[in-house]
Amino acid sequence: MKVYYNLADFEALKNAVVTSGTFDGVHLGHQKILQILRETAQKTGGESVVLTFWPHPRVVVSKDSQDLKLLSTIDEKIELLESQGVDHLLVIPFTREFSELSSEEYVKDILLKQIGTKKLVIGYDHRFGRNREGGFDYLKTNSELFGIEIEEIPRQEIENLTISSTKIRQSLMIGEVSSANELLGRKYSFTGIVVKGRQLGRTIGFPTANVQVSQFYKLIPANGVYAVRTFFRNQWHGGMMNIGTRPTVDGVGRTQEVNIFDFDDDIYGETVTVEIVDYIRPEQKFNGLDELKAQILTDKTKSKEILNILK
Repeated sequence: MKVYYNLADFEALKNAVVTSGTFDGVHLGHQKILQILRETAQKTGGESVVLTFWPHPRVVVSKDSQDLKLLSTIDEKIELLESQGVDHLLVIPFTREFSELSSEEYVKDILLKQIGTKKLVIGYDHRFGRNREGGFDYLKTNSELFGIEIEEIPRQEIENLTISSTKIRQSLMIGEVSSANELLGRKYSFTGIVVKGRQLGRTIGFPTANVQVSQFYKLIPANGVYAVRTFFRNQWHGGMMNIGTRPTVDGVGRTQEVNIFDFDDDIYGETVTVEIVDYIRPEQKFNGLDELKAQILTDKTKSKEILNILK
């Protein structure tokens, strides 16, 4: 997959089959759209092109952008789209100026002139242009004028897409990881750097890696204890994670602390990907470290059962 970060870097294709969207999370609904895109390109001898936008349009046009939490960073999104077999990915810088393009300007200047679109894969509720003035009906009415064929995504697929996008975020924010994973078609994950914490876990026999995520907009699931898999040094490891404020030890600030099973090396400063397999229990305050340690032992057994690594 070829990736472009500027419209000027993209040379118009002879037969571009195009779809566009934010594609946050590249979940099962998105994957269905991308499947239709690939199949359409293959049938017509064209090349598949995905237009996406960064930053997320809401960051530019909405007042509540600071509250926006996303399922994927730009790097994660690119990797996920590549796994779907897309030929070209154009990451369009979404600016206030870009948001002011009229629907006609968007079609003529972007889709036709810059990309060479011959076929557009969209749904009945697709919106574009200034104030989202353009849409499926507009394109259908003017398809001959623009010389673009329209491949409509069935209404049911679009409705499923809307539901899953909303539900994934809601599920993660209340700890319903299994539901979110089912809609994503994979395990939800985040990547961060291991930083030094208070190292209290080590004193009770459960050393943890404090994984710090630098992207403020990346959605971190609800506080609680989770069964996880971690990837670093080119290897997967089973483990359990606590997200929260560590109330038993008067923790300050929200952290993601992972106890990696059967591993006790120094990995400070290293990059770790945490794949969240399932939710175990809410975070809670215990009456001292002994009670906390007993619960952690129970959590470890439960996590190993979930991960199927009991010995």
